[in-house]
Amino acid sequence: MSEEVEEDEDEVADEEESGGGGFGGKKLILFIVLPILLIGGAGAGVYFSGLLDSFLGAAPEEEVKEEEVKEAETPGHYIDLDEMLVTLASKGRKQSFLKLRVSLEIGDPLEEPRVTTVMPRIIDNFQVFLRELRVEELQGSQGIYRIKEELLSRVNAATHPVKVKDVLFREILVQ
Repeated sequence: MSEEVEEDEDEVADEEESGGGGFGGKKLILFIVLPILLIGGAGAGVYFSGLLDSFLGAAPEEEVKEEEVKEAETPGHYIDLDEMLVTLASKGRKQSFLKLRVSLEIGDPLEEPRVTTVMPRIIDNFQVFLRELRVEELQGSQGIYRIKEELLSRVNAATHPVKVKDVLFREILVQ
């Protein structure tokens, strides 16, 4: 029996040396760190799944998407501009020309008279911008896209109450 008491005393001594007989490293991870990670993971899953949106007061994405779809589904009305022939900026004696045919897309056909009344201003804004372009700026799809965006901002500035949805290139010829 004295051997059993000595063995129990050795085990108690070992426990005191390893961490005071309380929580060991494995027990600490098992009972404290693991539940915190599980609760945090569950909370993140609930948040990202959208179940908390009604509690947080966020607008449902479905309503926003329906408005965007309605706006995109309405067929636009197109106004064709006359053909423009512009001399491009160049450093040497060789001149380059840009021949351009453009259509403007507006949302409501009833706004066409407003746009046609400011058509001289639109063409002037286009001419001023296009004459400053160089041939290098027209190369590649990125160059054409930048020019399209600049023309759209200029036409929207000229037709301010009326919003032009898009500028569509019907013909682009650089010579």
